[in-house]
Amino acid sequence: MQTPLTVLDWSIIALYMAAVIGGGVILSRRKTASLQEYFLGGQQMPSWVVMFSVIATTQSAATFLGGPDYGYRGDYTYVGSFLGSAMAAVFVARFLVTRFYAQNVTTVYELLEIRYGAAAKRAAGAMYLVGRVFANGARLYMAALAVAMMVFFNIEPASVILATVLIASVSLGVTLMGGVRSVIWSDFGQFLVYFGAALVALVSIWMQLSLSPQDVAAALRDAPGGVNKLVLFDFSADPGKPFTFWAIITGVFLLNLGAFGLDQDTTQRLLTCRDSRSSGRALIVSALVAVPIVFVFVTIGQLLHLLYDRPDLAGPAAAGGGRAFNGEEITVFMSYILSEMPTGVRGLATAGVVAAAVSTVTSGLNAMSSVLISDFYKPWKERSGGDAQASYVAAGRWGMLIFAVLLSAMAVLCFFWQRYTDMPLLEFALSVMAFAYAGLIGVFFTAVFTGRGSAVSVVAALVIGFVVILAQQDFIVDSAGLPAAFKALSFPWQLMIGVSISTAVCCAGSRAQAPYANRISS
Repeated sequence: MQTPLTVLDWSIIALYMAAVIGGGVILSRRKTASLQEYFLGGQQMPSWVVMFSVIATTQSAATFLGGPDYGYRGDYTYVGSFLGSAMAAVFVARFLVTRFYAQNVTTVYELLEIRYGAAAKRAAGAMYLVGRVFANGARLYMAALAVAMMVFFNIEPASVILATVLIASVSLGVTLMGGVRSVIWSDFGQFLVYFGAALVALVSIWMQLSLSPQDVAAALRDAPGGVNKLVLFDFSADPGKPFTFWAIITGVFLLNLGAFGLDQDTTQRLLTCRDSRSSGRALIVSALVAVPIVFVFVTIGQLLHLLYDRPDLAGPAAAGGGRAFNGEEITVFMSYILSEMPTGVRGLATAGVVAAAVSTVTSGLNAMSSVLISDFYKPWKERSGGDAQASYVAAGRWGMLIFAVLLSAMAVLCFFWQRYTDMPLLEFALSVMAFAYAGLIGVFFTAVFTGRGSAVSVVAALVIGFVVILAQQDFIVDSAGLPAAFKALSFPWQLMIGVSISTAVCCAGSRAQAPYANRISS
């Protein structure tokens, strides 16, 4: 299993790294003297490249590793969950993106300042920063786990930490050089690398199986135990399953609404388009294009199920190929990459994992820094007379460095957190996103659809939404001796509970005196 990367593998990885660095240098030649240019790209980015940047940002290493793992373990219901994603994209494009452009905001949380005052904006921005450290830290951990196995041939804590530092350093370098323009074009390149690696892996497994499409479909339809692994929509009412139809149109819809419309990671990309129409189109198309992409990753897992678990189809030589690596359990896709991919292809797969991780981390660093500077640092400086635009750009770069350190620390924490829960990687990555979204969605629902709420109730709703999600985590339930039912719900239903409670708390505030003019209900 511990097959070292060959000279060819390292050459491919080196070529990828040189392309990333070279692209960043080229993009950095264009001077970025203002916050609008550095964080929004002058609002001149083509909608097609923004679309790919959104896809790269929202998928990342969680899809590269978690998608095949989900297909190996289960069925196609994760692909079906993109119905909720499409619903959310249409909602955000129709109701939120137009408001962002009308108010000419740099961060989405500036809308709350118009409605409730600066304190509400800062509270929402702070919750986003906490939630994004959680979510991107989890994704960084997954990528670091894969890179540690490929480069160091073990997943000891020291190796994972070194891999984390490596990925964070590359991401920081890309982000520092050219601002959001560099990030968006880099995202496009990273997408081509990691999706190209997935297609190569898919073809490799298919050729190894030597089965016709009809044989594959029949085998998946009648998996061991009478399981149909071709199910796209699960209409059962099991609250422990994350991607039933009912979870998709409720909790998964809310999760994507938060990701597309209230998370600065994605909305920052949308705000780089020329106008709201181009922005909305990029978002909706990205949600649709993501479906066949995710289908490829899940299908990799399905084919690996046939390769490893069906000796009657793949032969006894393939059977028993499993998920162990030095006594540790890993995703089945990583097992295949490490043990069976040919020389050269293994190097491409390694570059693909790094590309998926870099895409997510670069997006997070730039977006988090934009919130820190626009919503906190700049208002503070302006109260004492202001400063030159170039100084804000410099402060933004320091902010990225700070968040690179925080994301790395969170990735190390996730190393122990995910092992404690024993949750599949995909579900773990998505569930961590709920911490920030529960409160943010409740607050924005109140601000957009009602005339209620106050700065105090906004802060309370954000905190309580976070606490409600935290109270449903395995470690908290076990430590507090709470009933096991508290941790039995899948993350979409946990998010539904969190959003409902945070909305009620926010609405409990006194009726707002000056709702902003472009309220949806008006």
